Amino acid sequence: MAFQQPSRKWRFLFCFQWIQAVLLFCSSHTVSGHIRYSIPEEMKKDSLIGHIAQDLGLDLKRLRAGRARIVTGESVQYTELKADKGTLVVSERIDREQLCGEAASCSFSFEVILENPMELHPVTIEVLDVNDHSPVFKKAHIMLEISESANLGARFVLDKRGGS
Repeated sequence: MAFQQPSRKWRFLFCFQWIQAVLLFCSSHTVSGHIRYSIPEEMKKDSLIGHIAQDLGLDLKRLRAGRARIVTGESVQYTELKADKGTLVVSERIDREQLCGEAASCSFSFEVILENPMELHPVTIEVLDVNDHSPVFKKAHIMLEISESANLGARFVLDKRGGS
């Protein structure tokens, strides 16, 4: 069985795809690294989340010249990029329960985009739960009688009415 030369059409398509891949690689500048911030829920508007320019290793001139902006798919944008200061701040009060319900962890993500050359920087904000629902007891004092012979680590159920 003799080896056949690839057709001219196949060589052209392969070469064309190779050139596209090289041009795509050279024209786009993606940055590795993912920035993650953790903030408590319900921070006031304009509260500082982080110094994003410093964390990305960018100077303020690059943020302004690159027209840095936040792109998110969410209808509510909880953060704002202050390009003149290189900071990320809270733009909308974040209620963790409203955003994530009863989920154990709560976060949202977006990208900071810069132009000329194009750079995409993914950012994730983790929203930490603040115990804003303190327990309420009907009685100020609850009396429990516990025997000295009770086992170490034993649990005692409180009466639903707040004690006896």
